[in-house]
Amino acid sequence: MSRIDQAKMLMKVKKIQKELEKEVIRIEKNNGAVAVEITGEQKIKKIHIDPKQIDLEDISQLERNLEDAVREAINTSQRLAAEKMQPMMGSLGSLGL
Repeated sequence: MSRIDQAKMLMKVKKIQKELEKEVIRIEKNNGAVAVEITGEQKIKKIHIDPKQIDLEDISQLERNLEDAVREAINTSQRLAAEKMQPMMGSLGSLGL
């Protein structure tokens, strides 16, 4: 692969990274009691807890909801990134990435 091809490929990768920065995934658990927003880059933007739906006597349920929402948000963002990068995966190997 020529240097020009490598430069074009790296520009495409950077473009995809910028697109992933702008993607926001929202995952809700327990009928919206807990919501997590995460970018396609797997950076958490916001965690929302609806106090009207939380039982303060059962904090362990809140913790499970948060864990489940974060886990699902990360998995979803990973799938999104993989889908966007899929067309380029064969070419990236020749760049040593």
